[in-house]
Amino acid sequence: MLVLNLACSHGHRFEGWFGSATDFESQTASGLLTCPMCSDQRISRMPTAPHLNVSHLRASKAGHQAGPQTAVPAAASTPAGAPSRSVDASSVVPVAAPSQAAQARDQSADAIQGLQAQLLQAVQQVLANTEDVGSQFAEEARRIHYGESQQRGIRGQASADETAALLDEGIDVVALPLPQGLKGPLQ
Repeated sequence: MLVLNLACSHGHRFEGWFGSATDFESQTASGLLTCPMCSDQRISRMPTAPHLNVSHLRASKAGHQAGPQTAVPAAASTPAGAPSRSVDASSVVPVAAPSQAAQARDQSADAIQGLQAQLLQAVQQVLANTEDVGSQFAEEARRIHYGESQQRGIRGQASADETAALLDEGIDVVALPLPQGLKGPLQ
């Protein structure tokens, strides 16, 4: 199973599970892969880091103090009576900390994912607490506004002209585009 980080052309990020890289490519080419937020079919693969088992590094890091580390010469760290070792400078590999740009990019991606999660939660709350009246939205909104029908939250479809007419009559309406993924079962 191959788990890929994906994004649509609008910047919505999501995860996809595929049997192989060729499955991803064939689904993308045939238009089967769409963004769950906006139904965009222009999906691209985001860069991902491979999973590395570095648990042994975390354990040794926990024992060290935070802050700058100093190197100890090999002779000074060698127990008394043991042969000293010299370190070949060509075998030392410098390790760089993540750049500020990379950290900012990661924070930005986390913020975007947080906003997407909040949007999905708000939309799910609207769906759970309103009645879908479909294409009869404008008529039902008027009946509720003028007291001809029971007061309740409704949702449905209305054209731009119908929406403008409702607003002119003093009936508050809000356009809320529903992500495709919420119109059916979301896995």
